[in-house]
Amino acid sequence: MLCTRYEFCWKLFFILFKIYSILVSVNNLVSKGAPMENLKQVTIGQLLKDAVTNFGHQEAVVYSKENIRYTYEQFYNETTKLAKGLLGLGVKKGEHVAVWATNVPEWLLLQFATARIGAVLVTVNTSYQASELHYLLKQSDSTTLFLIDGFKGTSYLDLINSITNNETSSTILPSLKNILYMGSNTTPTSMSSWQQLLQHGATISDEELCARENELSPDEVINMQYTSGTTGFPKGVMLTHNNIVNNGHLVAQAMKLTNEDRLCIPVPFFHCFGCVLSTLAAVSVGATMLPIVEFDPDIVLQTVEKEKCTALHGVPTMFIAELNSPSFQSYNLSTLRTGIMAGSTCPIEVMKKVMNEMGMMEITIAYGQTEASPVITQTTVSDSVERKVETVGKAHPHVEVKILNPLTGEEAATNEQGELCTRGYLVMKGYYNMPEATKEAIDEEGWLHTGDLATMDEAGYVKITGRLKDMIIRGGENIYPREVEEFLYSHESVLDVQVIGIPDEKYGEKVAACIKVKEGTSITAETIRAHCKGQLAFYKTPEYIFFVDEFPMTASGKIQKYKLREQAQNLVSEITR
Repeated sequence: MLCTRYEFCWKLFFILFKIYSILVSVNNLVSKGAPMENLKQVTIGQLLKDAVTNFGHQEAVVYSKENIRYTYEQFYNETTKLAKGLLGLGVKKGEHVAVWATNVPEWLLLQFATARIGAVLVTVNTSYQASELHYLLKQSDSTTLFLIDGFKGTSYLDLINSITNNETSSTILPSLKNILYMGSNTTPTSMSSWQQLLQHGATISDEELCARENELSPDEVINMQYTSGTTGFPKGVMLTHNNIVNNGHLVAQAMKLTNEDRLCIPVPFFHCFGCVLSTLAAVSVGATMLPIVEFDPDIVLQTVEKEKCTALHGVPTMFIAELNSPSFQSYNLSTLRTGIMAGSTCPIEVMKKVMNEMGMMEITIAYGQTEASPVITQTTVSDSVERKVETVGKAHPHVEVKILNPLTGEEAATNEQGELCTRGYLVMKGYYNMPEATKEAIDEEGWLHTGDLATMDEAGYVKITGRLKDMIIRGGENIYPREVEEFLYSHESVLDVQVIGIPDEKYGEKVAACIKVKEGTSITAETIRAHCKGQLAFYKTPEYIFFVDEFPMTASGKIQKYKLREQAQNLVSEITR
């Protein structure tokens, strides 16, 4: 009897231990982004069809300033007309179709129409000039280009004419066959109009469009975005339906976005923030999209008030501009609940103001890069304020994240800094026609090496501490710009700041701070140094302090530190002559 009891107790202990082990494993998986529900296996076209089925009579798209409104059913019908037009034009499955425009309604229609026929949408940075446009069109093998009149004083028509009117244009851009104008003026004779394109669709039956859609697979490349050039020459990132449909849906889940939400979208469509975190996230749950054609802080605030927006997206510089609008206090933003701040480092002080002064208490921080479709980690609406302002959240479901020591290649310990790597459905197919660059970015085990420095705590929350290439080494001391920037933000007169390294013969590098000052305040370099004294180690204290009006930026709102570094080096050279 004693033996039986002993065996029973041992078996009970063993069962309880197994249960405990399983619970611990599940908890660990969840903290690292283990699957919480199945990934979607649908194309972008099917995603839109599902939204029509579930939310057909609800508003899908609202251009408030332009007074354009579509229900989901109406928007779907417009994409049908455009998809047929593209088929009538002769666009084949897998062909590359480039769009060079601001957030005009045609851009949004093209995103879904090209996806419905299996054409790859190549997104063009709105700030590109002639050489950059030429490079993209040639490197991407785009057969068709859609464009508007221009942006910020740059005539797109003049630039494309300067390229295509070249006597050797057929050899310079051998793939380009169609140029379509989406502007409001008379269509140039060398181009086709939007209406002419739609007329092509008159010859295409519903059956033909349906047949094309049935040929498509969720694993096929459908979107190609060129890296924004914050670190050099752009590369074409190939993203599939699966990549961006699922990333958009998981972003919406983290925001708790529903069909009752109205999302204001001032971020550019050509970037993942616009065409994944915004449009695809909204469509995945039937939310209403309210795009802003060109960013203007007051137009954003007016739209939020007039249309009773519940969500707002933006990069930090956009939120800074909105908060500092002279009319900010006059707007009623009481409907705002959630949104995303992403695209670059999110200053803690700015985040606090967005939550407290704009009422976005459920705003989330998203971190990622285009090569990851783009979001890797994100905070949630239920995370504490501390988590929201100090971290970029935890890995999304279905996403693996690890931190590697860049010197040893070994996985870093908890809270130890290293390079963030990720693996899962979100990793790009690769860089277009750049196999070597693809191998450098994605290792043999499928891990994407982001080039970002980060730490991860015991609960899986990630802090981004800088870029491997941005790290400053002064006399053997490693300095991470993010740490110095966050401290300088605490000065009441500092509106924005970027910290960079300047080459130095003696120390290797010295710290430089480029500062934008708040309107109506004055500040000197000595004031900044006094602010740092006793707070920052001497080697972290900026030795060069420059006051600037603007930072060199990409059109998606990312600050180009390599350009800022070049400008600062030139200033230092002038000082030391």
